[in-house]
Amino acid sequence: MRQFEMRESIEQLAEERRRLHILLENIPVGVCFMDTQGTSLVSNPLHRRYVPGGIMPSRQPDVASTWVALDADGRQLEPDMFPGARALRGDPVSGLDFYHRLNDGKESWMRVSAVPLYDEKQSIIGAASVIVDINEEKQAELTLRRFNEELEIQVEARTRQLNAAVEQLKAESEERARAEEQLRQSLKMEAVGQLTGGIAHDFNNMLTGVISALDLVKLRMNKGRLDGIDRFMDAAQSSAQRAASLTHRLLAFSRRQSLHPKAVSVNELIRSLADLLKRTVTENIVLKVELSLDQPWIFVDSNQLENAVLNLVINARDAMPDGGELTIATFLDAGTGTSPFQHVCLQIRDTGYGIPDDLLNKVTEPFFTTKPIGQGTGLGLSMVYGFAKQSNGRLSIESKTGVGTVVSICLPEHQGIEEDHPSGALEVTAGQGQTILLVEDDESVRLINHEVLAELGYRVYEARSGEEALKVYNDLQKVDLLLTDVGLPGMNGRQLAEILQQRKPRLPVLFLTGYAEGAMARADFLGPFMQLLTKPLALDVLASRVAEMIAESDAGVETLVNDTDRV
Repeated sequence: MRQFEMRESIEQLAEERRRLHILLENIPVGVCFMDTQGTSLVSNPLHRRYVPGGIMPSRQPDVASTWVALDADGRQLEPDMFPGARALRGDPVSGLDFYHRLNDGKESWMRVSAVPLYDEKQSIIGAASVIVDINEEKQAELTLRRFNEELEIQVEARTRQLNAAVEQLKAESEERARAEEQLRQSLKMEAVGQLTGGIAHDFNNMLTGVISALDLVKLRMNKGRLDGIDRFMDAAQSSAQRAASLTHRLLAFSRRQSLHPKAVSVNELIRSLADLLKRTVTENIVLKVELSLDQPWIFVDSNQLENAVLNLVINARDAMPDGGELTIATFLDAGTGTSPFQHVCLQIRDTGYGIPDDLLNKVTEPFFTTKPIGQGTGLGLSMVYGFAKQSNGRLSIESKTGVGTVVSICLPEHQGIEEDHPSGALEVTAGQGQTILLVEDDESVRLINHEVLAELGYRVYEARSGEEALKVYNDLQKVDLLLTDVGLPGMNGRQLAEILQQRKPRLPVLFLTGYAEGAMARADFLGPFMQLLTKPLALDVLASRVAEMIAESDAGVETLVNDTDRV
């Protein structure tokens, strides 16, 4: 019975050994059990393929030379750091990658792991090693890496090409923009050249009227004849006013005119222009007026608004040579909601031939006109556009060929209502010996202003420049008003006023100027106790403004003295 049991146990051991052998022979990884010397005790064919002789590579220099071990950072390891050698020292190794040089020179990649084996006393009796073939995985990884590197190189090269193309396109665009700007400037200069002849002709006619009339007055006065002088003086004044009107149009076109705003009823302004507008249009044009029932007010320069309306009516008339209907309307416009204020719109509608779409965005450009050569200066709509912008408003133009054009000037509504003073209501007050420092570089203007102020009873001291004015001021005991041109050689009038007001803080300053560059809005240019008059101006206006400013200054000083006495 005992023999039977022993034979059965031996058969079972033999069967298990056979099964273990089959497992080792067919398992897809290399497996090895080695003793403490690194000699293989049990291994399978795949392990022996990589480790011939059954001794671990670190103990076989010829074999070790064909193995290259890499750490996690890709650095090559020495033979004594091979997994088997480390496991025999008690250091388990998991998944260390090697590449193995085959006889044909190719590389075959493997991943090796090893663990130490212990007896009951925890003494190392050997090690177990496992080799996994990862060649396909590694080759795919290396191929992908090479592909990515090549792709990065291609992307970098393509990026350089695209950047170069973008820079070239940018340079071409800038060159095209420069060429277009040069073309526009060339066209504008051509338009200026065409316009210069007409403006020069108009100015020559105006100057001829002024000069000839003054020569006739001088000739008759030399002969002692005063009859008919009034007629010549009126002719000279009319020509001068026409020249001033043209200058104002040019300044409004350049947006350098200093406006003099006041509260204006739009409906009343249109009513006051009705007769003039009826005479302006032809008999075959029906003029209609549609005024807002809200009676809106605005705060603008009324003279410039009248000129703008007249310009638009003339344009509408010229667009209807065979007759038609012209409507002037006023209404309130709430706008687009971007502004908290309502706008008052003044609209001119005609049934003329209209403006083509390709020209509609050009009609406000300087010197551009759709009229035949010689019939339009190109300043009309430019002046209206400049006036609207200066008045914090907007100009809109809608047109359709064969139907007509609608032009709208929309300006901020003004809530306060101011009564306008009737013409001639201001009284000119004569001076009482007050001292005025007059600074003007133009000899003729300085002479006339000096004589006018002296006739009115003021003591006038002259200077040709700001520097000379400072010297004259230092020699005077008292100056009641500074009357100066804005544009002076060297120090300008505004700088002179600041210096003198530092010495006398409440000194009144009255500026005279053709235009004040930078003074598009009067508040941006004028400081405390400063006012401005635009040339040309009537002498009674100059005298009245001087008297008002001196009176206001004296009243302010008296109030200040009284307040000081109370304290």
